[in-house]
Amino acid sequence: MSRRLTIGPFNRVEGDLEVTLDVEAGRVVAARVSSSLYRGFEHILIGRHPLDALVIVPRICGICSVSQSAAAAAALADAAGLEMPANGRLASNLILACENLADHLTHFYLFFMPDFARAAYRGRPWHRQAEQRFKATVGEALREVLPARADLLRLMGHLAGKWPHSLALQPGGTTRAVTATEKVRLLAVLRDFRGFLSRVVFGDTLENVSAIESGDALAAWASGRSADFARFVEIAADLGLGAVGRASDCFLSYGAYATVDAAATSAGTADAAAGHLFSRGIWHGGWRPLVARSISEDVAHSWLFGEQALHPASGETRPLMGEFAEKPAAYTWCKAPRYEGGVAETGALARQLVAGQPLLRALVAASGGSVLARVCARLLELALVVPAMERWVHALAPGQAFCAHAAIPDGASGAGLVEAARGGLGHWLRIEKGRIASYQIVAPTTWNFSPRDAAGVPGPLEQALSGLEVADGEELLLLVQHVVRSFDPCMVCTVH
Repeated sequence: MSRRLTIGPFNRVEGDLEVTLDVEAGRVVAARVSSSLYRGFEHILIGRHPLDALVIVPRICGICSVSQSAAAAAALADAAGLEMPANGRLASNLILACENLADHLTHFYLFFMPDFARAAYRGRPWHRQAEQRFKATVGEALREVLPARADLLRLMGHLAGKWPHSLALQPGGTTRAVTATEKVRLLAVLRDFRGFLSRVVFGDTLENVSAIESGDALAAWASGRSADFARFVEIAADLGLGAVGRASDCFLSYGAYATVDAAATSAGTADAAAGHLFSRGIWHGGWRPLVARSISEDVAHSWLFGEQALHPASGETRPLMGEFAEKPAAYTWCKAPRYEGGVAETGALARQLVAGQPLLRALVAASGGSVLARVCARLLELALVVPAMERWVHALAPGQAFCAHAAIPDGASGAGLVEAARGGLGHWLRIEKGRIASYQIVAPTTWNFSPRDAAGVPGPLEQALSGLEVADGEELLLLVQHVVRSFDPCMVCTVH
């Protein structure tokens, strides 16, 4: 028996998302993911002064506005040939990391875990505790998580003035210098947040969590532990979430948190280091370098004009508007990003695979990208990034420059590639006669929720949904929802 199911709009998702599933013999045989709300930020930017991008692009999203700011600042810096002072790089890392970690908490506690509190899971040995901890709006975990998240965002207040939509991130660094007294305050914020993670999320030190190297070691660590990460591991094992949600197993990372040379920091000079805390590259059964010119966007199944896949620097966004019928193959406003013509997944899992994190490489080697691996990657980043943030605060040099300055040229082009919580975010900018002539954005969810390309190859989520079991008469399609939410979609960024 064949049937077609449409799920949407999804709740607990930023923006509009609809998924259509073709089901045969109780399994999904094809999926189509639709981003249905066109927004047009790339058009809004055309003709404006280049620095206007710093005001406009953060408004794309209220969840990851700092990531958009960071990518815009990086694109402008590339166009101007501007190098950040070491302090500016450290402060920029801290601001971006603060938003990313807050996003990880939001995803786990507010978007992902409430599905396990549903009545459909009543009778599972873990359900009663999951309902008590994670039920939407009333779970007891919220009373601990929301204040801890708010306390973490105090760091944003010290460094960026406000969140979201701060103007603190600039092409040459950050606008606000940090004093010695403020360093102490920043370390106090991180100390409190570390304590919350150790007590509530992990029930263990961050260093011990970071040292877990295999699936068996993860199961042994979680056994009998009452913290929330361990609860998720127990639930995932019971539901088999380590074996579902696999896509192409090709993973892309732009590299997260540029490193700063220690000597440059003490001297107050520009950051000459070329590395990242989490390295840049492609992971497809092994590591290889990322070549940015190998990125393209295909619009064969998008409600957009265009016939061939283009690199974002040469790309365009021309909506069909009321002429959908002229392109019957189209079903979304989302383009189809591809790397060397193939499907690639991005996100925390991709970052950590490229960076060589042992546990995640072990999980992917065993079962490919999965719901378990994606969620573990985001939680592990909480444990991995906080110690790095502590080091960055210690390395700040009060009295030295936090921002370099240079005129934006009347004609130039640049690219800004950063890692948001959800994965690789790219901005490509071209300036002509002192104005923005082209601005193209490829967001993480554009990669992960992309439609089919001209060759008919489905995007990562469409692949990840294929093969899932769907019982006759099942209404909630919980397994489908777990897979979708494991990517943590941000549809407003997707349809920028």
